Amino acid sequence: MTGVVYFVGGGPGDPELLTLKAKRVIDSADVIIFTGSLLRESLFRDTKPGVAIHDSAGLHLEEIIALMVSAARDGRVVARVHSGDPTIFGAIHEQMVALEREGVRYEIIPGVSSVFAAAAALRTELTVPEVAQTVILTRTAGRTPMPNGEQLHDLARHGATIALYLSAQLIAQAARELRVGYPADTPVAVVANASLPDQQIVRGTLDDIAALVKAAGIRAQAIILVGPALDPAIKRTAAARKSRLYDRTFTHSFRQGVRDAE
Repeated sequence: MTGVVYFVGGGPGDPELLTLKAKRVIDSADVIIFTGSLLRESLFRDTKPGVAIHDSAGLHLEEIIALMVSAARDGRVVARVHSGDPTIFGAIHEQMVALEREGVRYEIIPGVSSVFAAAAALRTELTVPEVAQTVILTRTAGRTPMPNGEQLHDLARHGATIALYLSAQLIAQAARELRVGYPADTPVAVVANASLPDQQIVRGTLDDIAALVKAAGIRAQAIILVGPALDPAIKRTAAARKSRLYDRTFTHSFRQGVRDAE
């Protein structure tokens, strides 16, 4: 009998933000391999007796693959739990390639990305009508280089909402690059440990955010959000930027718009 590997989205950290499917798979798994540098073991408080739990923070790729392949060939269910959603900076591509090479069946279970937990913590919509209708998920170039055309100074020219992963320690560099396309007073918000009890929020601008983040001691596990949609002041002019979706005069396939009598 052949088992299966599930790449599970563990969400931003709050156990209540696991999807029902993710929790079911985690709780019934025979083997759990989780990113201990990002996830907390509170996610695994309801696992079944005898489950083997491995923290992948100290393992290299070949060791992780060996654990998954061995367990699956023994007919066991493996939950490979990644933070957030596994398809966003989850490094699952090389894992999937290896499992396909070994003939091991796998599935992906999506999760709540930390970018959405961060937006929720900020009580912010990332796509405000007439302000920003595009969200770019990216990172700052570090030891992993960026493809041509995807450097921050290229992306900044779009004026969209930008969400930076894996960039807290490089925030000064990120702010410098983003100022190529954004004004220095562009709003920035940094959310560390989004959804968890020790969540931190720092607000500023491209001009001062690096110093504010340094003063707050934030170095990891943070999402950086940049763009005009992050400005709390736009809520004061919300009436001028309402979505047409719920406008009483707007007709669509589910509702006939109502015109005021002239």
